[in-house]
Amino acid sequence: MKVGTFLPPPDARVSGSEPQGTYNPGELRGIIRVNQDKCVGCDTCRENCPADAMMGEIGVAHKIDLDKCIACGQCLINCPFGAIEQMSFVDEVMGKLNDPKVVVVGIPAPAVRVAIAEEFGAPPGTLTVKKLHSAMKKAGFKVYENNLAADQTILEEGGEIVGKIRYWVLGERSKELEEFGKHPFPHFTSCCPAWVRYAEINYAALLPHISGARSPMLMAGPSAKTWAALNIWKVDPVKVYTVGIMPCTAKIFEASRPEFHAAWKFLREKKIIPDNTPKFPDIDAVLTTRDLAEVFRRKGINPLEMPEEAEEKITEMYTGGATIFGNSGGVMEAALRYAYQVVSGKNPPSWDIYAVRGYTKYGVKEATITLPLKDGKTITVRTATVNGIKNHLDKVVKDVLSGQSPYDIIEVMNCPGGCINGGGQPVQPMGTSWIDPLLPLRLKV
Repeated sequence: MKVGTFLPPPDARVSGSEPQGTYNPGELRGIIRVNQDKCVGCDTCRENCPADAMMGEIGVAHKIDLDKCIACGQCLINCPFGAIEQMSFVDEVMGKLNDPKVVVVGIPAPAVRVAIAEEFGAPPGTLTVKKLHSAMKKAGFKVYENNLAADQTILEEGGEIVGKIRYWVLGERSKELEEFGKHPFPHFTSCCPAWVRYAEINYAALLPHISGARSPMLMAGPSAKTWAALNIWKVDPVKVYTVGIMPCTAKIFEASRPEFHAAWKFLREKKIIPDNTPKFPDIDAVLTTRDLAEVFRRKGINPLEMPEEAEEKITEMYTGGATIFGNSGGVMEAALRYAYQVVSGKNPPSWDIYAVRGYTKYGVKEATITLPLKDGKTITVRTATVNGIKNHLDKVVKDVLSGQSPYDIIEVMNCPGGCINGGGQPVQPMGTSWIDPLLPLRLKV
């Protein structure tokens, strides 16, 4: 089903120096909107909105409360009438791709590779990796794999968990561990921007529990504009234009957040660019999977016809440990692998931690993991993987805030099943998520 898109209106980005509602200066508002001419008020959007942001009576065209909206796009991919639209940066990216003075870097997320083929007639879930890279290069992108940046996320978030274990569980005290004393268990993951915004709006007291690690996209952006620009591509960092290619509409919002300009700050501090260089973001634009398909169509490129084998550049290499991030439980599993290795000093008996993986219609998947320590003792880590905010998250959070939570580590992905079911993924003709045609009903169980 064709999904409607619209160009960012002039007033989309919050201006001035003061917040507007729940948005900070510079952030984008209205990334998702309801087309009033198409909406019949069927209320399917409300049934799938995790943030209670849909307004309108049944039978009357609905609207979105932007101050509640977390830009996740679950209303969009579940609308049976195609009445919900997404802000698109395709035209802007096309202009950059056609400008020889600009170095356009595409950052493809792992969930995109199992969805882009669907836009070109292949069955859902068809895996494309090298074909996708080849198509992106033909379109004019340099490729910086999001998987490479997600490897960094494993190190950062896994390191946080180990630090918290040392401080809170083992009782170690040192200057290097002081910061972890401010961030108690349970530890929440931070990769999902819709979840982070939901927490900021509804549960500000929870923020000390959420990982301080950037999402992989926001690690890739500054790395591409510093390390890769200077050492790999050997180009002027100011000419680098980074494009997150994501399964997620909330990533459009995340990229607009004003705190993410680490590359600009680093390059000025190192005197690589002049002090008067205007501030630029780590991620310049975000394309959804659907948007990338549109870029390919405009360029006359079918990724399914591209070669599977291609020379692999250093910015396209990764361990593979982060590929699972696109599925629910993936961030949890990757972090636990790291924690096991560090606290025990040896590899786990199996790198597959099946207990934390996967989608469950009951919303929260629980597991108990035993981690051996170097002194022969063991510790027990209790985990919860939250499969979609809708109907499942609030009780988990309220238990944490009341001190009654049974968990030590909690992964939250706004979209049921994880990023593979994100708001930027291909939409089926009936408007329901391809991961499970009855998903909206089953979430009520």
